[in-house]
Amino acid sequence: MEKGIRLTVFFEDPFWVGVFEKVEDQQLYVCKYVFGAEPKEYQIYELILTKLNNLYFSRGIYTEFKPEKKVNPKRMQRQVSSFLKSRGPCEKAFTAMKYEHELLKNERKKVKKVLDETKNTEKFLKKQLNKKEKHRGH
Repeated sequence: MEKGIRLTVFFEDPFWVGVFEKVEDQQLYVCKYVFGAEPKEYQIYELILTKLNNLYFSRGIYTEFKPEKKVNPKRMQRQVSSFLKSRGPCEKAFTAMKYEHELLKNERKKVKKVLDETKNTEKFLKKQLNKKEKHRGH
């Protein structure tokens, strides 16, 4: 896969899910889209035409792609069926999504930690101010 976008649609209990894989300059970008009920061809086509530009793709992950050779159609069909049975669809895409999820989780933790620290310092300063006001008259 040199450059382009690939969509894989599969059933992930209880919903139908589409995984977009975009490759540019040896970088793999991934987006997961949940359809809900089993999508019809016209729904997938509409999604590609209208919403593809608005989808959020993950950060790029460097991957090496081997150039694809021409393969006999029967052999390709056997390879695809064995691939789907053994590893499931788009393994690199799932790895990329998991990596993106971890990055976002770490960012949220950092932001929450900063917010908690500021909240605690404000609380502490407020308590100190109340103590000073109580002892003012004595």
